[in-house]
Amino acid sequence: MNDQSEKEQIEEIRAWWTENGRYVIAGVLLGVGAIVGWNQWQSNIESTQINASNLYEEVMTSVGNENLEAAEAAAHDLYMNYEDTVYPNQARLAMAHLYMNLGRDQDAADTLRDVLASGQNEELQMVARMRLAQVLLYQDKPAEVIELLADRLDGGFAARYNEVLGDAYAAEGRYDEAAAAYQAALAASRNLRTIDNNLILLKLNDLPETGDAAAETPDDTAAEAQPSAAENAGDAAPEGQAGDDSPPENGGER
Repeated sequence: MNDQSEKEQIEEIRAWWTENGRYVIAGVLLGVGAIVGWNQWQSNIESTQINASNLYEEVMTSVGNENLEAAEAAAHDLYMNYEDTVYPNQARLAMAHLYMNLGRDQDAADTLRDVLASGQNEELQMVARMRLAQVLLYQDKPAEVIELLADRLDGGFAARYNEVLGDAYAAEGRYDEAAAAYQAALAASRNLRTIDNNLILLKLNDLPETGDAAAETPDDTAAEAQPSAAENAGDAAPEGQAGDDSPPENGGER
């Protein structure tokens, strides 16, 4: 009886396998394929990141040597083939620096606008906006600076933006607005010094018909504008630290 029961069980297993075996095999194959595909995808991501990082290093080395041809070639490769990584916008900041060093200010401005247009990495975009404003001031385009910065005066770059905005207003002869921007820059710099407060006070006092502007500045702000020698030395924060307008890694253009 037991033998008969075992035979019946074997027959039932055979019947079940005949009916369902192909599904089991297919499921195993799909599982193996998914694992292999995942591993390949991960490997491709790692390879992409490594290639992009190597190209970025080429850009930085070429920028350091002011080798424009080599820098542009590596940067173009990054822009075209690795736009989804963090490196293209960092390369654009470095290229803008190189263009300015070589007297190609319009190329610098166009490159910085590309960073803003990319919509990637808010911190790098704030850096690019600051540097673009400085380039536009250099090009004697204060109206464009005002348009670029006027609605971007909060956050960690508030002090720097307000300083450059004050310079733009002063260049247009809008001295009351320049004074207000400089005062806002001083106020924003109280807790985290990212600007030279003494320089801002000098700009404020030099504004025509606003010689009393410094007197309107809160006493604590004026006092804070007299940093010690050690604080002055600390104003130039190392690359990538809070308050610096440099890209977060591997330096970049100043």
